Amino acid sequence: MGKDNQATMFSRLNSDVQCILDRDPAARSRWEVLTCYPGLHAVLLHRLAHGFWNLGFKWVGRFISHLSRWITGIEIHPAAKIGERVFFDHAMGVVVGETAEIGDGCTIYQGVTLGGTSLYKGEKRHPTLGKDVVIGAGAKVLGGFIVGDGAKVGSNAVVTKPVPAGATAVGNPARIIQAETDAKREEAASKMGFSAYGVTQNDDPVSQAMRGLIDNASSQEHQIALLWKAIEQLSAGQAKPDCVPTDAARQEHFEAARINQLLD
Repeated sequence: MGKDNQATMFSRLNSDVQCILDRDPAARSRWEVLTCYPGLHAVLLHRLAHGFWNLGFKWVGRFISHLSRWITGIEIHPAAKIGERVFFDHAMGVVVGETAEIGDGCTIYQGVTLGGTSLYKGEKRHPTLGKDVVIGAGAKVLGGFIVGDGAKVGSNAVVTKPVPAGATAVGNPARIIQAETDAKREEAASKMGFSAYGVTQNDDPVSQAMRGLIDNASSQEHQIALLWKAIEQLSAGQAKPDCVPTDAARQEHFEAARINQLLD
């Protein structure tokens, strides 16, 4: 191995270790990362397997990936393409398919599947992740589509369609949430440069819609109560109008805050 290749290899290894130190607050030293992080070991073994695969030694590449699965709990097909500074955090049970591509700076948590929905050989069956994508624990990304740069996939989401750059996918089947312009949306995560587990505030659009309906119903009840009070004031000292029922509710009983708590 030439000096240039050695320098490139060590530079890449240093980058891999540093990205883990940057993203995992539990990582205390480079030595700990080198010796105790299966996600790093899986990436290093995949590069070896991928090299043999590209040279035409398919069985050797497949066997190395099989050993890597046994050692690390992470299954990466030797034909899959993985970029720089990719971090498999915990990552037990992760499966990366043959035609999958993972861009630079991605973070993938345990139980993630980058799988395919087609049985035809030679097709692009598995997803392509752009740069700095976060895939939360247990998420399934299935199909030969693109997950754009900076996108997030929430924990246990099942994604079967493209995710635009900067957007978030949550739920089963996944719903796409466009990135918000509010800088306070995820202040703590932005300081670290990524969202742990792909979880962000106010992600679930169903819960957001329910809260909107609850708040709207509460507001309407408040307005109705004010109307009844106004009618009572106008009719004070006069005979009660026939249109005012004796059993009309003049107090608010809608507990919006309590129902909203059930959605949290």
